[in-house]
Amino acid sequence: MATLYRKYRPQNFKEVVGQNHIKLTLEQEVESGKIAHAYIFCGPRAVGKTTLARVLAKAVNCERIKAGEHEPCNKCSSCQDITIGRNMDIMEIDAASHTGVDNVRENIIASTRIFPSRSKYKVFIIDEVHMLSLSAFNALLKIIEEPPAYVLFILCTTEIHKVPTTIISRCQRFDFKRISLSDMTGKLSYIVKKENIKINKSILESIARQSEGYMRDAESLLGQIVSIGGREITQKEADLVIPRSDLAEVINLIEYLAKKDAAAGIGLVNKLVDEGVDLKVFLRDLIEILRKIILAKINPALAEKFGLELGENLEIKINEISHDLDIANLLIIIEQFINAKEKLKGSFIPQMPMEMAIIEISAAKKIKDIPGVKINPPATGFNGLNEKNNVPDREVSAPIAKFSQAGDMNNNIILAKWNEVLAKIKKYNHSLSFILRACEPQHISGNKISLAFKYKFHKDRLSDSKIKLLVERVLSEVYGTVMNIESVVDENIELAENNGKAEANGNTQIKSEEKGNKNTAIDNLLKNLGGRIIG
Repeated sequence: MATLYRKYRPQNFKEVVGQNHIKLTLEQEVESGKIAHAYIFCGPRAVGKTTLARVLAKAVNCERIKAGEHEPCNKCSSCQDITIGRNMDIMEIDAASHTGVDNVRENIIASTRIFPSRSKYKVFIIDEVHMLSLSAFNALLKIIEEPPAYVLFILCTTEIHKVPTTIISRCQRFDFKRISLSDMTGKLSYIVKKENIKINKSILESIARQSEGYMRDAESLLGQIVSIGGREITQKEADLVIPRSDLAEVINLIEYLAKKDAAAGIGLVNKLVDEGVDLKVFLRDLIEILRKIILAKINPALAEKFGLELGENLEIKINEISHDLDIANLLIIIEQFINAKEKLKGSFIPQMPMEMAIIEISAAKKIKDIPGVKINPPATGFNGLNEKNNVPDREVSAPIAKFSQAGDMNNNIILAKWNEVLAKIKKYNHSLSFILRACEPQHISGNKISLAFKYKFHKDRLSDSKIKLLVERVLSEVYGTVMNIESVVDENIELAENNGKAEANGNTQIKSEEKGNKNTAIDNLLKNLGGRIIG
């Protein structure tokens, strides 16, 4: 019986998960008939390099494909022979087993002199090409540079730095990326549907998260779970294969730390130990979520690109909790739990390092009071502490409403659910959610809200008919009534970050002072995180 990753291996471009930046280029080349003579696919393992190489080989040799089309039919004799691996014109070579120059001469160079037996192209797929010896690369160099018109090379590697630049320069290079959690979950959902297996989506998300972006690993994990649970998979059965870590409990612990509730935090950790949760996995997820929060405070785009994907409900809760944490405190908390993770191995009481970290974080009144921590808190103006009184600057991810008149909608209701609005908007348009964080509701009249922006290009973006319709639809969903918006420009408004900063300091700062404070804060942040500004 074939394993799941072999059974559901993509057979055309549409089925390949992720890698849209690569698929688009290859599809255009197939449609136009302008195929390159050599490609090099590089990137991590298990993300589709060899699979996409086979799909490309199938597409260029498909007997039924027409001009302007890119998908192989998978029905002609050529496509079927390639699918089952018996097409003599498609040669897959494992460079790890054929590293010498003699193998290259016999298996590749000699074969290129012979016309394809039945296909349009003779395709050489060389896997793990970086394993070839230097002399083998040199022998391959000339034939890759000027192959016969009927020969196509596709080189695959996980270590591009080991491939000579003379080879790379003669190929079209495509860099593969790890697959996103949402894409992996979608593929796993497709597999279980085809297999008639009942399984909760949260389990599939856990499988995708555990696989860390590697599709083959996710499909293998799913196969293990299916072999245990059969046609209906429960969380208990999934926990036998996947180390359990409840992200909701991770967020609960962060909330306890923000409130300095050591008792609740310690109770939570001990409850997890009693339930058999692996504390190493729990700590790993805890550190990843703390990292996501700190990235979001620096720049929301960083969290979107590099942070752990959590889902809408958890994202909303994280946004609420993060208001009580600033960058300096987050740096300390992360450092404490990294140290706790290292101490887990040698602790005769498994949960004790975590308990000590929770106590130290919760008991400290000031950052400098935490034992063993030496850090200079950022200056006021960059989500840090006020140097005079060590009071955290208040951050507001949702705009601070200054309604000029009362309407049918209560001001508090608008603010209370604004995080939910941002989360829902982000599902449809990520960049739009960032724009809405920089707006300020100035007044509400009936069911009409006026949103003020400091910059005209933000206002113009929201004035677009499609964007405006999307925002109004989300507002209506969240607040349970039809809502309309209008956007205006008000250069005198202060953004939420500046408002919070002014209230923490008790005065209004001029622009030059703000710039100086921000530069100092960034310098401190770079010193704490490690790094430098480029450009």
